[in-house]
Amino acid sequence: MSLRIYNTLSRDVEDFSPLIPGHARMYVCGMTVYDLCHLGHARAMVAFDVVQRWLKLSGLQVTYVRNVTDIDDKIIKRALENGETIRALTDRMVDALHQDADALGIERPTHEPRATDFVPQMLSLIGTLEKKGLAYQSQGGQNKGDVNYAVRKFAGYGKLSGKSLDELRAGERVEVLEGKDDPLDFVLWKSAKPGEPADAQWDSPYGRGRPGWHIECSAMACQLLGESFDIHGGGADLQFPHHENEIAQSEGAHGKPLASIWMHNGFVRVDNEKMSKSLGNFFTIREILARYDAETVRFFIIRAHYRSPLNYSDAHLDDARNSLKRLYTALDLVTPAAVMIDWAAPSLDAYTARFKSAMDEDFGTPEAVAVLYELASEVNKTRSAELAGLLKALGACLGLLQGEPARYLQAGAGLDDDSIQVLIAERADAKRAKDFAAADRIRSNLLDKGIVLKDSPAGTTWEVQT
Repeated sequence: MSLRIYNTLSRDVEDFSPLIPGHARMYVCGMTVYDLCHLGHARAMVAFDVVQRWLKLSGLQVTYVRNVTDIDDKIIKRALENGETIRALTDRMVDALHQDADALGIERPTHEPRATDFVPQMLSLIGTLEKKGLAYQSQGGQNKGDVNYAVRKFAGYGKLSGKSLDELRAGERVEVLEGKDDPLDFVLWKSAKPGEPADAQWDSPYGRGRPGWHIECSAMACQLLGESFDIHGGGADLQFPHHENEIAQSEGAHGKPLASIWMHNGFVRVDNEKMSKSLGNFFTIREILARYDAETVRFFIIRAHYRSPLNYSDAHLDDARNSLKRLYTALDLVTPAAVMIDWAAPSLDAYTARFKSAMDEDFGTPEAVAVLYELASEVNKTRSAELAGLLKALGACLGLLQGEPARYLQAGAGLDDDSIQVLIAERADAKRAKDFAAADRIRSNLLDKGIVLKDSPAGTTWEVQT
């Protein structure tokens, strides 16, 4: 294969060669389902959707696993606040996740395991670690009964993050608690605490309790993909401690590399801060889709390289929309011919060859999108149905340009009537409150998106700017 991928573990771009010839196995850490997904989650889902699409187009069978974390401190807290069961909350959030992912054109993974369905496998893995002297049970303190991983007994700890043990600090979900032999040790099994609901507890050789976060992914990945597989992915924030701890658990238990290649997508940033729920600067996918069409959001994510920071702003989304309109304008000029690309052909046309070269070099979507712009320019000049068909076919590799061009262009910003009516109502409320600056801002923002408001005694209507 000509595909090369940046490996966080080696800190270099490496040739990709599946452990099982012709079969790529990939595990990506999914969402903790206590709330709606935000744009940071969308970025990860889109990034690895593109990866699995290109692996398939490269002629590989792909087994893609993206898990769901459905037991966690935040989930328990939210369920108690809502007065609902953990399962009711997580089922509702998984449904919402699927709706958001489907809207963004993200293909479903081969397997989508829920952590609560793999507790026996987690306990088995913990037992193996205990037998190997890598796990111990707290004997005293408020956390008596917890089972912890003995970090300093695993020689390779820190190889993913590239830090020594003395440099490492407990991560976001790794609390320094009583009963640990070392502050860096992390919990594998949490003993049940007073007041925790019964549906957050399982029987175990260590007493009633629940799994720690890190052991969940180790157990699910190894159960569904084997003890060693090809690609392990996730957001850059998971590199430490989550992925570092997965390596310690899995490799400590099995004595072999967990994954050949570790991939991490970059953060979404707002005002140079990482977008996250903990910082409170996040925008849910649904909030963004109420103002921008899903393909524009997908294009906004894809045109940046998956490892680079992605800066969120309305201006950047507006620019993405206008750029995508350029591509659809070309497709609207002439009916695209049906084009089938034979990626295994000994020679490819210049556009397809450059597109392939870009994607084969660590999924270089910015360069691949540049090829789409070049094609669109040629279509504008030549009105060639064949080139238009090639533009559409290459766009399909990224999950783009499959809509009806006229419909996309007519929609302007892609806002549907319901979304526009909400903004019209907000403008009317502002006018009644004599907040004319806000009313004018709503009209101006809609005009920027190509939507003209028309006031009359009967009310306000809208139309697309010609």
